[in-house]
Amino acid sequence: MNRVVITGAGTVNALGHNVPDTLDAMREGRCGISELDFRDVDRLSIRIGGQVKGMDAENHFNRQQMVLYDRFTQFTLLATGEAMAQSGIEFTGDLAAKAGVVLGTAGGGVSTWDDNYRSVYEDGKNRVHPFVVPKLMNNAAASHVSMQYNLKGPSFTVSTACSSSNHAMAQAFQMVRSGMSKAMITGGSESMLCFGGVKAWEGLRVMSRDACRPFSANRNGMVQGEGAGVFVFEEYEHARARGAEILCEVIGFAMTSDASDIVMPSKQGAARAMAGALADAGISASQVGYVNAHGTGTAANDKTECAAVADVFGQHADDLMISSTKSMHGHLIGGTGAVELLACIMALKEGVVAPTIGYEEHDPECALDVVPNEAREADVKVALSNAFAFGGLNAVLALRKI
Repeated sequence: MNRVVITGAGTVNALGHNVPDTLDAMREGRCGISELDFRDVDRLSIRIGGQVKGMDAENHFNRQQMVLYDRFTQFTLLATGEAMAQSGIEFTGDLAAKAGVVLGTAGGGVSTWDDNYRSVYEDGKNRVHPFVVPKLMNNAAASHVSMQYNLKGPSFTVSTACSSSNHAMAQAFQMVRSGMSKAMITGGSESMLCFGGVKAWEGLRVMSRDACRPFSANRNGMVQGEGAGVFVFEEYEHARARGAEILCEVIGFAMTSDASDIVMPSKQGAARAMAGALADAGISASQVGYVNAHGTGTAANDKTECAAVADVFGQHADDLMISSTKSMHGHLIGGTGAVELLACIMALKEGVVAPTIGYEEHDPECALDVVPNEAREADVKVALSNAFAFGGLNAVLALRKI
């Protein structure tokens, strides 16, 4: 099997419109969650989120593109551009014929749905724009990336709620590892922060009105975010041959299903996913230095994840650093695993572990080293990135310093 490395990374999220700004915010433990700003926000009971602010799409896309690009697609294309620039890879000839893009999203063009439902039902219009369907479809971002970068191989979208990005990146990893392609673009994006998107989530009663506090005893729910994270996954020898900078190596993954409940997480399902990723990578639990947790800030998720970590890592769990960056950028739903992968890369490449901010009270059911409130310098050689979704769909990636 081929070795797989990451040679490019890009992002747009509430912490920054690029990777350097995002990593600076993570190092500083800065919070990107703020008051939401969009139409009819006063009709919501939840009015905070990790909203991307200060990004004027018209500065990046022309009028014809704006007609086709929902906000989640805009985020994806901007992040892809950054990742491609860092990687320096060019998709031509045989490389282009076999390269593709696999992206994750849970909602796709939610803003487009929201705008056009409002137009038809509230404003009474009888027509919508002819490009509404290609703008809102979940594969829109993947399709536009493939067209922009001449990717003629496997290109598709994965939609598995909060695990979408990790599932997508796992597919891209497997394609490069198996030799199907020398390189793939992968990651995920989401933009549910509009009236209809937030109103739907309010109904679940899992949202916080004031802050995201993963693992803290006084946590009171998750906070939504938006944005994208995109990466270039590349075969190791191919990357070396062209002199590319290597950010880290992807060494394993595993996917499991709880097969038990549509919303309540299962310790066994999460534990099997983490253990499976270790087995696929061919490493022991004691080699892992950092776990980027799913860590939503809900009572059920946090204690279940901590119990699963304790089961998988045993005595090593006490020496393991585990943090949730959702406390800073919010929960990007289908795009969250992609943005969180940046924290793993930072830990491996720069030796800085992002903190869990907002931590105020010890919870005996979350009695692990959650790197509270301040980033930490550490020599991390292996990291895991966890994603556990509604429907009991779990996906865990293993990465190594190189």
